[in-house]
Amino acid sequence: MEDPRITYVPELKQFAVAYTSFARGGPGVSLALTSDFVTFDRYGVIMPPEDKDAALFPRKINGKWAMIHRPMTALGAHMWISYSPDLRHWGDHTVMLEARKGGWWDANKIGLCSPPIETVKGWLVIYHGVRTTASGSIYRLGLALFDLDRPEVCLQRGDAWIFGPEAPYERNGDVKDVVFPCGQVIEDDGDTIRLYYGAADSYMAMATGSIRKLLSWLDTNAPNTLSDGIES
Repeated sequence: MEDPRITYVPELKQFAVAYTSFARGGPGVSLALTSDFVTFDRYGVIMPPEDKDAALFPRKINGKWAMIHRPMTALGAHMWISYSPDLRHWGDHTVMLEARKGGWWDANKIGLCSPPIETVKGWLVIYHGVRTTASGSIYRLGLALFDLDRPEVCLQRGDAWIFGPEAPYERNGDVKDVVFPCGQVIEDDGDTIRLYYGAADSYMAMATGSIRKLLSWLDTNAPNTLSDGIES
């Protein structure tokens, strides 16, 4: 069990835990529900290998549950969205954000970090990009904004990364040059975000920011893409 993303779902009055589970076929996405983190209703594998980096949206969209995940396909390592009537059977698979090509910080391989955040402007998503260099890979974080009613539509995507490994505990460890969040807490003011992340696969760390400032950064540093996803 690896990289759980936890989403509280008011309609179910439970927490949905999407996580990576491993079997002979490789990593897949599994789902479990809990109200107390003592007992769990395990749904088992819902996205077959090879798939990772999944999180459930906190509410239904157009009457269906929605989940972001990152399958490895012939198209590459892109972020997809899928829909379900019951959390068990998933379809309408659509690419929602593609890894860029070339020398970009998020070229060739991207994936969701923490669960999507609902804002008045859209679904704010923090994602990781992997840059492969001669000395190894660098994991950094970027921002994208998606339509509230059609989250497969990307409204804005930052060209630059916003958070990368800089501190010694982020640059040196079991896997160097990695910052990798799986969860966040939004404070009662609705703006302060506390982002919890793994550093160099050796430490746990926390960074504090402002949702309002993240959205403002996108307005300044991201073109309006208004791009539809590519259906499978």
